[in-house]
Amino acid sequence: MSTAQSGQPSTLDDTDRKIVHLLQQDGRMSMRDLAAAVHVSRAHVYTRVKRLLDDRVIRRFTIQVDPERVGFSTSAYITMKVEQNSWRQVRDTLAALPWVEHVALVSGDFDVLMLVRSASNKTLRDLVFTHIQSMPGVRSTRTLLVFDETDHLPALPGDPAVVLGTTTGPDDGP
Repeated sequence: MSTAQSGQPSTLDDTDRKIVHLLQQDGRMSMRDLAAAVHVSRAHVYTRVKRLLDDRVIRRFTIQVDPERVGFSTSAYITMKVEQNSWRQVRDTLAALPWVEHVALVSGDFDVLMLVRSASNKTLRDLVFTHIQSMPGVRSTRTLLVFDETDHLPALPGDPAVVLGTTTGPDDGP
């Protein structure tokens, strides 16, 4: 049984972490370049990438688009409070909306956090007032406009020196 089927986290070694990190930076990297970067054969990289896909460590290969360059000049985080036991229905309805990029069930003062991107404040207003606030199960919303943002690839669990290519990690001391 694979780790994806068992629900257990996959065990990643240093080579796996390097492969994942490099593919996070450039999902179009060739197997030849990937093999050279991690100092293994192409066949070995193919095998490792296939296992990482089978174990769902790598869920998909995709591109990241600059929202403003494709016409989404307005971005916002929307927090929501939902009725108890309505999370799955609300999630599925939100995921079907064309402007919703990410939906998460969270703890704290609200139940749902989502990132939306739209062409204008008018489109955002319509999304919130017409589509979201009228959904069954939604008790309240709060909209937080994004003024500026930056992307960051998080380090993988394990030795940060492997991912960052350094010889000392943050806990190695002076």
